[in-house]
Amino acid sequence: MAPPLIQLKDIKLTFGGTPLLNGVELNVATGERVCLIGRNGSGKSTLLRIAAGLVEPDGGTRFVQPGATIRYLPQEPDFGDHKTTLAYVEAGLAPGDDQHQARYLLEQLGLTGDENPHNLSGGEARRAALACVLAPSPDILLLDEPTNHLDLSTIEWLEQELDSRRSALVLISHDRRFLTNLSRSTAWLDRGRIKQIDRGFASFEAWRDEVLAEEERDQHKLDRKIVDEEHWLRHGVSGRRKRNVKRLANLHTLRDQRRNYRGTAGGANLAAAEAEQSGKLVIEAKGITKAYGERKIVDNFSTRIQRGDRLGIIGPNGAGKSTLVNLLTGGMQPDSGTVRLGANLEMATLDQHRESLDPKSTLAEALTGGRGDQIMVGGKPKHVVGYMKDFLFAQEQRGTPLEVLSGGERGRLMLARALAKPSNLLVLDEPTNDLDLETLDVLEDMLGDYEGTVILISHDRDFLDRVVTSVIAPEGNGKWIEYAGGYSDMLAQRGADLKRETAKAQAPAEKKEERIAIPAAAPKRRLSFNEKHALETLPKKMETLQADIAKLQRVLDDPNLYAKDRKTFDDTSAAIAKAHDELSAAEERWLELEMLREEIEQA
Repeated sequence: MAPPLIQLKDIKLTFGGTPLLNGVELNVATGERVCLIGRNGSGKSTLLRIAAGLVEPDGGTRFVQPGATIRYLPQEPDFGDHKTTLAYVEAGLAPGDDQHQARYLLEQLGLTGDENPHNLSGGEARRAALACVLAPSPDILLLDEPTNHLDLSTIEWLEQELDSRRSALVLISHDRRFLTNLSRSTAWLDRGRIKQIDRGFASFEAWRDEVLAEEERDQHKLDRKIVDEEHWLRHGVSGRRKRNVKRLANLHTLRDQRRNYRGTAGGANLAAAEAEQSGKLVIEAKGITKAYGERKIVDNFSTRIQRGDRLGIIGPNGAGKSTLVNLLTGGMQPDSGTVRLGANLEMATLDQHRESLDPKSTLAEALTGGRGDQIMVGGKPKHVVGYMKDFLFAQEQRGTPLEVLSGGERGRLMLARALAKPSNLLVLDEPTNDLDLETLDVLEDMLGDYEGTVILISHDRDFLDRVVTSVIAPEGNGKWIEYAGGYSDMLAQRGADLKRETAKAQAPAEKKEERIAIPAAAPKRRLSFNEKHALETLPKKMETLQADIAKLQRVLDDPNLYAKDRKTFDDTSAAIAKAHDELSAAEERWLELEMLREEIEQA
């Protein structure tokens, strides 16, 4: 086994009296690719900073192979006093590094090198920071949420770039697809300690559930043993003093073990405050166009969104995703074409621009608007501390200034503010940024149960596959096309062309042919939200149609109906024919989906 490039041993760190890291061990060997998994607040980012040598732990040792180079990507880069992005990236190069890599990587990431780092958007800042850590080709890359604020084409370019490098990787990310494609081992930071398996993220969730189930069984056995020993203490003490003293000491040990046990953190309790049901038609756009000068953002786009639809909008940064959403929701008027909004719409919006929050205000003030201890949730008052707990905030954080919250905590805060407002139309702009995997699962479930309509801007491929019923993607020059299903369904409908276009746009000139000749592996097919929903609801629909047909048939069974009431006969005949057609279509669709489900499970 190769010696580790970096080794953390028995790392301890305590914040506010509670151990954040308690005897953490982490070894990273040459070429190893580790995904670091854990809940928001578990200490992942802190551990990465310790590995980078930026934070000194309370105890333990950090060893780095002599001569090994490390580069660390923080969630929020510090550009210092550099005047241009090129100067910032070049400052990260050592004397022996290739100076041309700085400008080359900036160009690959869509930057010129002349930008003022302090005027960059979130996505541009992330791309400049990536160029800075990639340009030296270090032995170890420590990447904290590298895909945040990146568009899909850049995420896929980054995957290819990291996959082609020999650097060891330690990745923190909420992007399941990114972790699955790149990781080869998994380090799970849980309650201050690390558990590690030599398998990538694809195996993590099943393994985690097994570990937690076994832990729950062990705790149940411990509880039963304590009960048995306490029963002995009350009823079975004998005259053998030496034996009794030892057994009593064992009981005290068991009680201490139970008292010191740290259970897993509870899950978030995300629930959208739902307004009265909207009309069946939510949004209808016909031939809408929007241009800024000579540049067309949206050109002759039409769509029809109905109640219960989950619409995903994807595309490169700057393609006009937010403009399209504003046009569809009435926040902006098109230059031509029409947008018709349905009846009784109540919209709640999650904006990705978290900087709009006052960093000096407290968590409670951000939720209540600075007005007392109550927050209106679905039109009803709720104490702010109780609502905070639903989103995994502790009571002690009530007076915490927003400027010290982690990225994940700010993400949960924005969700809490958006979901408190009664709605039947949710508009979510990058809701997955910084959220841990467990909170993402809860968010997916919440959106699945939400009875209203969802419009979602996201670059998270796995999240799109799990949530949306259709995807709108840009084709260039203001053209947008809607595809049925999730992100993987969209790729299947467009075929390899999308992959090749992305590769052409991102690959260096001297490797263009090579990149095109080796297409990326297609994501594993899975049932989309729409397909899963149909598979679950179609049987009930078929039963209802069968009952309707039986009821209509009883009316037609009257042999005198035609003679005495011709209109009822005609209406009933038409209704039963329509019901038969709907039943046939439902049965055919259910059979098709059931066969698809079996095929996926057997793959």
